Amino acid sequence: MKINLSVDALSRVEGEGYLKLAISGQEVEVVRFGVYEPPRLFEGFLAGRAHGEAVDFVARICGICPVAHQTSCSQAMEDALGLELPGPLRGLRRLIYCGEWIESHALHVFMLHAPDFLGLPDALALARENRPVVETGLRLKKLGNAIVRLVGGREIHPVNLRVGGFYQAPEPEQLRSLLEELDWAIPACQEALAWLARLPMPACEREYLMVSLQQPGEYPIDRGRVITSRGEGLEPARFLEVFEEYQVPYSTALHARHCLQGDYLVGPLARFNLNFDLLSPLARKAAEAIGLRPPVNNPFQSILVRGVELLYACQEAKRIIEEYQKPEAPAVEAAPRVATGHGVSEAPRGLLYHRYSLDREGGILKATIIPPTSQNQAAVEADVAAIAKANRALGKSKLGRLCEQAIRNYDPCISCSTH
Repeated sequence: MKINLSVDALSRVEGEGYLKLAISGQEVEVVRFGVYEPPRLFEGFLAGRAHGEAVDFVARICGICPVAHQTSCSQAMEDALGLELPGPLRGLRRLIYCGEWIESHALHVFMLHAPDFLGLPDALALARENRPVVETGLRLKKLGNAIVRLVGGREIHPVNLRVGGFYQAPEPEQLRSLLEELDWAIPACQEALAWLARLPMPACEREYLMVSLQQPGEYPIDRGRVITSRGEGLEPARFLEVFEEYQVPYSTALHARHCLQGDYLVGPLARFNLNFDLLSPLARKAAEAIGLRPPVNNPFQSILVRGVELLYACQEAKRIIEEYQKPEAPAVEAAPRVATGHGVSEAPRGLLYHRYSLDREGGILKATIIPPTSQNQAAVEADVAAIAKANRALGKSKLGRLCEQAIRNYDPCISCSTH
């Protein structure tokens, strides 16, 4: 039996990509998750810019996860300049990141991915069958947008973030205006998670080298050390000693691998498996109530993990707002110097690394950006190969839909990958 599958334009993902699959007998001969979106050359045109300009530039890499790029960029610059942010500014940075997690996860879970599990073509079809679920997703996304707008100045490509903190710090009463909606969101996320747990779940068990951040006392979002499922732990400054990018001929996005152990996985499954004990008690209880505990090795269950992270992000946003005290200054300053800095954070899709070398005037000599979708491309292809081999008897049409669903497990951000 021979099967040749070609999906020229993947749907319900951010950006422009394709899938090519060839099966002969019991062997998968070709599997390509290719990206044909033009390269956007951010690393090149950041060179020569002032370090303070970079935070606004990198936000334009993506309209869904701009805060992630701004956070990793800011941290790298602060690392280079020797800056330490005080508690209130770190709290604000984590709060706006929670907003991005909420809006991004809600968009993916309810609009882009859930229809796959029900055999539906899109969120409009899901709304016709289950309007309350879609309305919950839209309301959660609106809440995430509101957090980003209040702290960041606007919903898309926020303008209030800068190296050393923010241009303006919100007043406590401004943030408290979000509490009523967060009080709705926490039980709403619990109800949505129970619904997600009833979705038909394709069978698939994979072994991954999982990579995420880890920060004592808190689930990783805005900072941390890099850890792996094989016991490694390293500071962000050592990232390029352990991980490397490489080019494949069929994609405009670079792939990445562990220098010794090959392909690896970043994102919700990695965060959950490596940091389960750092979730809030309520989020852990909600996960356990649907039978979700580490190790989770079924990539299709990433939709459930995102549901747990939605609940956690809403709780964490509420906690930060309730504890917030306006800082004395919205930012800390430092003189430019010759240095290299490294920054890492957990974008909704996984670990995001930025590195910058600066001259004595604070100008950028070299920039390196490694987003999660780049890092996950090889894992996506390995998933599709395993799923295609196990389900080749489904026939071309059903197999094609299942393989597309497997790609959407990752919520790929192709524009980030072609930065």
